[in-house]
Amino acid sequence: MDELTRQTTRHGARPSESDASGGRFPAVRMRRLRRTPALRALAEETRLTPDQLVAPLFVTDAKAGREPIDSLPGVDRLSLTETLREIEALQAAGVRAVLPFAKIPDEHKDNEGSYALDPQGFYARTIRTIKKSFPDICVMTDVALDPYSIHGHDGIVRDGVIVNDDTNAVLARMAVVHADAGADVIAPSDMMDGRVGAIRAALEASGHPDIAILAYSAKYASSLYGPFRDALDSAPGFGDKKTYQMNPANAREALREVALDLKEGADIVMVKPAGYYLDIIARIRDTCDAPIAAYQVSGEYAQIMAAVERGWADRERTMMESLIAIRRAGADIVLTYFARAAATWLRSNG
Repeated sequence: MDELTRQTTRHGARPSESDASGGRFPAVRMRRLRRTPALRALAEETRLTPDQLVAPLFVTDAKAGREPIDSLPGVDRLSLTETLREIEALQAAGVRAVLPFAKIPDEHKDNEGSYALDPQGFYARTIRTIKKSFPDICVMTDVALDPYSIHGHDGIVRDGVIVNDDTNAVLARMAVVHADAGADVIAPSDMMDGRVGAIRAALEASGHPDIAILAYSAKYASSLYGPFRDALDSAPGFGDKKTYQMNPANAREALREVALDLKEGADIVMVKPAGYYLDIIARIRDTCDAPIAAYQVSGEYAQIMAAVERGWADRERTMMESLIAIRRAGADIVLTYFARAAATWLRSNG
């Protein structure tokens, strides 16, 4: 027995003629490919590029300016003028897709999401203006009732219950308004059963067969949405969203949700949140060939920024590690409030 075998046996490990790479120490030294930046780059298994990022934007009907969001340091509510400036900066950094979310004034909110169906409403006008100004930018649009609802829920409320099928009818009409305005991708975030099929049928019937659907397929009832709801003033006015968003304890259910959405006509499926649900991304990746998006949500961003502000974490390193982890789990597309900063870093350090 040679010395290596004696040492291995002594420490309780089972000696083996070879490992998965066909050798063992000292013939195999894993550090060889970590020795220089060039070698590390050659051996890098997971890559992140700016055009894999989607920037969520908070848009308002304000005449001008930016309004800081206290719970999202570095993220602002944007007037239309500022939205265009932000997209110009994103495009210069290499980001090619945005997802605007609308902060709806209270006077436009009701239980039926009526303002969401107005083709002259400011969200539809924002879509049209973005596409006219930046025809090469991919515009994804949020389809859900919570920003438009007096209750803050993603669907119509009747007798304290979020009703499914009536909500789907409104969501389908909303999707057509967005497609007419120039949206490239419709992104239903509501988690109503059957809404993807309803939206796909409405798009086909209205002459929009080529508009893609990004389904929030595995959207969990997470504690991490607080800053987002602050940004849009869309927190639920009663109860919670557990009757339609998923139980964080469930994984197999996510596979069923994905399969159903794909059968109904989704082109891309999403996991939300991303960082706390890397296992879900990986499980879906193992069973699904469709593109997978993952949303690094407001609470994830806020946690990182809180640590950065206290000097407990390095912003760039933590930002990049969190995004690489999402890609490594299997996501093809990453929605993140770090989109501009990460793309800028990648351009400088890639």
